[in-house]
Parts: sequence; C-alpha cells; structure tokens
Amino acid sequence: MVLSDEKKKEYVKRLLMSRMRLLINNGFYGLLLMHMIYSIDENCETAATDGHRIFFGPKFLDELSDSELDFIMMHEILHVVLQHCMRQGDYDSEQFNIACDIVVNSNILLSNNMNRNSIKLKKYGESMHIAPDGKEGYEYTAEQIYAMLPPMPKGKTPKLSLGASWDDHTRWSGSSEENNGGFGGENDEENEYLREQWEKWLIDVCEVISIRDSTKSFGGGPVLAQRILKQIRKGQIDWREILNNFVQEEITDYSFTPPDRRFDDSPFFLPDYNEKEESIGNIWFVIDTSGSISDDAIKAAYSEICSAIDQFNGKLSGILSFTESYVTDPVPFSSVDELMSIKPVGGGGNDFSDIFRYMKNHMLNELPSQIIIITDGYAPFPKEKLAGGIPVLWLLNNEEVNPPWGKIARIVV
Repeated sequence: MVLSDEKKKEYVKRLLMSRMRLLINNGFYGLLLMHMIYSIDENCETAATDGHRIFFGPKFLDELSDSELDFIMMHEILHVVLQHCMRQGDYDSEQFNIACDIVVNSNILLSNNMNRNSIKLKKYGESMHIAPDGKEGYEYTAEQIYAMLPPMPKGKTPKLSLGASWDDHTRWSGSSEENNGGFGGENDEENEYLREQWEKWLIDVCEVISIRDSTKSFGGGPVLAQRILKQIRKGQIDWREILNNFVQEEITDYSFTPPDRRFDDSPFFLPDYNEKEESIGNIWFVIDTSGSISDDAIKAAYSEICSAIDQFNGKLSGILSFTESYVTDPVPFSSVDELMSIKPVGGGGNDFSDIFRYMKNHMLNELPSQIIIITDGYAPFPKEKLAGGIPVLWLLNNEEVNPPWGKIARIVV
C-alpha cells in the first residue's frame, strides 16, 4: 500500500515533535537533530541513517511509543556525529555494527543518568551497551570494541546486539543510490566536507548549551561532545612528511628516479620510491604513561599512531612500549586492530634514560629503525649518545618543553 502525502506529513510531524521533546529535555541531541532531514520510506523496515537523513519505516514508527521514538532519534544522530558511516572501512560489517551500537547506546544511557529504561524498546528489550570486557561502551571507540569482539566463523551469522536487530546500517555502505548525499560513499571530497561540518556543528551546539546552562550538564552535551571530537578528529601529524624527512625508512622497492626534491633539507639521502610497494617497519613507539600524563593524552597518543597506520594504508608496522617507572616489553602491531588491543600500563615516575637502557639490554639482536617517544617531556633527558645513532623523535603534547636533542613534533591534547 502506497502512503498518501497526507499520511507522510503526519509521520514527519511526529518526528518533529520528538525532536522538540529532545530540545526541551535533552538539548544536546535535539540541537544536533536540527541538522538532519527526515524521510518516511516504505522500503525501510525499521530506522536508518545515511549520515545526512534519518529514515523511518511507517510500520515500525507505528509500533513506537513517544519515549521509544526519542531513543531511536538519539541513537541515529549519534551514529552520524560519531561518523560511524565513514569509519567502517574494511571491518566486518556485522561485527562493526555491533561495536557501533554498543558505543551509541551506552552514551545515550549515560546521558539519561544510567536509566536503563531509556534504551529499551518494548518489542526488542534492552539494547546492548556493555563492551565485551564488562565495561560500559562509552569508555571506548567502536574500533576498540570491535577489536574485543571474538571473530565469527565463516558462514555463521553473528549474534547481533539488540540494538543492531532493529537498526538498519545498510545505508552506510554508499553503494546504493539511497546513500546519495550522505556519508560513506566513495566521494572523498564530499565526505571530508560533511566531516568538517559536523565537527563545526558539534562545537556550536556545545557553545549554545554552555550559555543555556552554566553547569554544562544540559543533556550531557559538552562532556559527550569532547569524547566525540576526540574520536572524529583526524591525527594532527602528517606522518608521511615526518617519516620521510626524519626517519631512516625501510623501503621494499627503490626506483631509479632521482631523489624527491621536497626532502632536500633531510639529514638522510632518500631515493624516490614506488609508493605502491612502500612499507615502513620496526618503528619503536614509546608512550609515556607516567603520573603526569592524563587519560586524554594517552588517547591522543593512540590516535596519532592509528593515524600513522592509516596514512600509510596499513603498510606501517611497529612495536609499542610504555614507559613510567620501567619500560614495558615491546608488543608488535601492524594494524589498527592490533594496536588498539594493546592496553596501556603505567602511573609512576619516569626517566627517559630507561628507554635507551632497555634497548641496550634487550634489543641488540634487532634494534629499532627509529624511536618515537610520545610524552609531555616532564622527565630527565639522557645524553644523545645513549640513542646509539638511532633517529629519535620526541612527540610532545605541550609547547613548554624543548628536548636538547632529537627531532621534535607537537600535538594538542
């Protein structure tokens, strides 16, 4: 049966009423929903988003109470602002959908003072919000939760979260005509524009909420927004430039073309190379986890290493250690999944000399090609000779500290 225009208007009016309720009761979500287009789609069995529009199937909408509808509106807009439509990449779609729903539902639960009724649907029950390690999903990114999920045997359908059992993620792929104008397609320029727009809108919403509520707790907005911004902002370092100008690269296929003149001021003489065959490995990343380092700084460190992997299209591999009162044994990684599965260790004091002593005592059989130390710099610096000629980059999260030697780059936390 084809819906009349009048009936579609009634459905859209109900969606707008839901948005109005959220503006009053949970302003962070209501304001973000002002940027969305709403569509009643008879081909949609439940609810969906393509990052630009929110779709509802009429039958599904008829089944929902007002409070259930409000939850689903919050659920869909969080998928959009967290840019889940763009972040799926080569991940298994079913597993990534579960991870995304855990993050989204847990954040909604937190916004509603952990009232579990706020994420329940009468027909489906309580939506999944707990990560596989037993913690709330809001503590993680979708990628981190994805790494925790057990792999699914081929040919078997994974046991979906209750959220995923009603939420339609098929419009994230960008492969269908229905996705035209939304996130997730192959138009990188358009995706980048939408990414920047949502980052701007998110900041604007927080400013509005801060004006309306001096306690900055209106709808859980600013706190949630800070978590979202940390997830969607790209790494701040151009790792290609860093690793070409500073690092002694390991290249699998040198070409006979002249050296790239962009790197004339490099301390290394680097021939040009066939980018398709490029690979860089055996980089030792060391994250400072001493007592002066905040959780946000550690998350920023992980984000930068993830960015390095992404910028080299997965052809960068390395080892990761943590340094505080001691240096942890390096753990190898060659993908974002492997990196995110490495849990940080630390909390004590720090002395950078320990890094180079560890290398001398434990890594002589296979020295790293370069060392990248991500730190606030608040610890004694050793003499340069301890590095044994291996290039060292200090990646600092402040402007105050200036290491006496090595290369320096900075990020903002």
